[in-house]
Amino acid sequence: MANTQTAATTGSLFIVSAPSGAGKTSLVKALLESLAHIRVSVSHTTRAMRPGEENGVHYHFVDIDSFLAMQKQNEFLEHAKVFDNYYGTSSKAVQSLLEQGEDVILEIDWQGARQVRQQFPQSISIFILPPSKSALRERLTGRGQDDDSIIERRMQDAVTEMSHYDEFDYLIINDDFNQALSELSAVVIAQRMRMATQKNRQQQLLQDLLT
Repeated sequence: MANTQTAATTGSLFIVSAPSGAGKTSLVKALLESLAHIRVSVSHTTRAMRPGEENGVHYHFVDIDSFLAMQKQNEFLEHAKVFDNYYGTSSKAVQSLLEQGEDVILEIDWQGARQVRQQFPQSISIFILPPSKSALRERLTGRGQDDDSIIERRMQDAVTEMSHYDEFDYLIINDDFNQALSELSAVVIAQRMRMATQKNRQQQLLQDLLT
């Protein structure tokens, strides 16, 4: 089937937020594998690279001076300090992907989501919750990466994060992974089917049908 997307096509910006351990990263990864024309924006961070991570793939790893210089130049769409490290999303990188017709996902916290909504009021925001506190603790503990004190800190931070769920457009409970993935996909597909989006994407087809 011919691709009827035009050069004028602009992608949609999706914000996905969740407390640590809710399964956001796994859901987004599965979404990318199931849908075309959707990308995750690669954030900048000052935290140390973890085993298995690649610079430019998982994050753009930079030192604090470089990050603060970018911040001073207003190069970030949003930025925040989390667990003593800085994180930021490049405005130029996001805009470039959107202009290519790609949908873009930002995996950011509620503070970053607020910043993005101010600049992109048309963005679509999604919050993911765990089915219970006990399930969240089990997931955090199951990673085997953190000691008890860090787990407790992450649980406390999770409550703070979760208290902002009602600032978002959509709410997904990640109890059954496949169900949650189906719901996340439904949000993206519904946005693509909106009249304004389809009129933009299907300009040539609509012209052919109506002439």
